[in-house]
Amino acid sequence: MTKMRSKYRPFLRQITIAALTTVLLYYAVLFIHQGTIWVFNLGILIELTFVFFFLLAIFWSHSLISKTFTSAATHKLPYFWKPVLEGLTVVVSSIIICYLLYFLPYTIFFSLAGVKLVLLPERVRLAYVISSIASLFFYYFVERQRNIKQLQAEHLRAEQLQKENFRAQLESLKNQVNPHFLFNSLNVLNSLIYVDPDKAAAFLSQLSDVYRALLDNSNKQLVPLQKELNLANSYSYLMKTRFGDSVQINTDVPSDKLSLELPPSSLQMLIENAIKHNGSTKQKPLRICIYTEGDALIVKNNRQPRLEEVKSTKVGLKNIRNRYSYITDRQVTVEQTADAFLVKLPLLKVEA
Repeated sequence: MTKMRSKYRPFLRQITIAALTTVLLYYAVLFIHQGTIWVFNLGILIELTFVFFFLLAIFWSHSLISKTFTSAATHKLPYFWKPVLEGLTVVVSSIIICYLLYFLPYTIFFSLAGVKLVLLPERVRLAYVISSIASLFFYYFVERQRNIKQLQAEHLRAEQLQKENFRAQLESLKNQVNPHFLFNSLNVLNSLIYVDPDKAAAFLSQLSDVYRALLDNSNKQLVPLQKELNLANSYSYLMKTRFGDSVQINTDVPSDKLSLELPPSSLQMLIENAIKHNGSTKQKPLRICIYTEGDALIVKNNRQPRLEEVKSTKVGLKNIRNRYSYITDRQVTVEQTADAFLVKLPLLKVEA
């Protein structure tokens, strides 16, 4: 319900502004001509209706003009000519709309009613002048200001998203280089060097891939699912080497989903959280399943809470949610039961 209100709020706002402006403008002109505003009849109601739809069309045209002159297509225009062409476009469009949605319907209506209507030239000129001035006013003081605020909001969202990305990468790097992880990784590597040099080399290669992926994606808002899976596979290899069969990570993602995108490191952070908060043994392994459901990536694990208390900053999942909120209206879904913990990450289709 809230989203629906948010969706239609700009349109309702335009209708309200058009209605108020119609009454104010019309009765201002009426006062100039007749010296009073205490007049209302069927003819005035008809004229008010024409003016109302004329203003709605003006607002709609302003939106198109603003989008056109802020698009990349107009960036090549000379600095001086761009605002001149923009202003002329506003004036010309207002004159055309004035004719099509005011004078033409007005003339047709009275013609169908059998009334011979004679429009005085000065009235026509006055209408064109007033409509042009009103159109310029609304364009530069309403539409352009709204567009500027929208651009500022987009820049702010981009900056916030960048900040969240940096925070996510920093949190991932901190978790990877903290003494426990580094000590455990080096311990595993040390034990493998003499027992299985080839496996030790593979472990070191995967460890390097984890760090490289985290650093490469640190300045990106979204990455393809294929890249996230590559990072997750490298991280999973380290965890499987360390924990053996007590941690089982299964991935089942169809190839047609690999080009869809999601925030970087989000999948790796969920795997890390599952291992961090759950115990595991060979008899009761931790099972992490990664699969898709529609346009969403599911990360599900069986719940086996550790007996010892686990210190958690609770940053990971909150960070992922925040980054999604800056990019899309689709929500990160978390489902928790006594036996399982499931996180659903929306997979986004980004146009080139």
